[in-house]
Amino acid sequence: MPDHLPPRKVLLAGATGLVGGHILQALLADQTVNEIHILSRRELAHAAPRAHVHLVDFARLPPLPGVDEVYLALGTTIRVAGSQQAFRAVDLDANLAVAKAAAAAGATRAGLVSAVGADAGSSVFYNRVKGELEHALKGLYPGLVIAQPSLLLGDRDSLQQPMRWGEKIAAPVAQLFSPFLPGRYKPVHASAVAKALVRTVPVSRGIRVLASDELAELGQSPAA
Repeated sequence: MPDHLPPRKVLLAGATGLVGGHILQALLADQTVNEIHILSRRELAHAAPRAHVHLVDFARLPPLPGVDEVYLALGTTIRVAGSQQAFRAVDLDANLAVAKAAAAAGATRAGLVSAVGADAGSSVFYNRVKGELEHALKGLYPGLVIAQPSLLLGDRDSLQQPMRWGEKIAAPVAQLFSPFLPGRYKPVHASAVAKALVRTVPVSRGIRVLASDELAELGQSPAA
């Protein structure tokens, strides 16, 4: 992280998720961040002095505190959500509501956890929703970093988020064949995605899209 950054106030939505939890830890480790405002539906057990938890209904957000940047990591699965409509309400509607509210609160930079294959014109529902969100955000911020990880690796059990059966099969296979996969399709650790965003968002200008291999490199390097 560049040492010349001014003190910043940040907003995080999705701190209870796999990548969002790592984003929170990365923000707490960044001494240039003096306030972290966390939007959540429930209390968090690991609050810290600089972290302020705001219990909200994402469908009816109140005015937010003034912030400089926002990290959008809300996400679910169709299986957990129960329907495509419920999935869309979280992955698109809730993230977009936070993004708009953060922009109204002064944020000029944003980091989004999206996914490889995101495309607003895709015939695949999941990819289409991710792409629609990316498209909606592109006019909101002078600086926007979009992370498009492929298969996410990390400790889901501690979050009570067991891997889907497809992921259980794909994870070991993807790691085995990772050297032979195109960069954007390589599996990447959730912690690397988080660190890459926290390192690039504060200095972002324009739109930057980070694929899995770039996320892994940025997330492992001592500075970005």
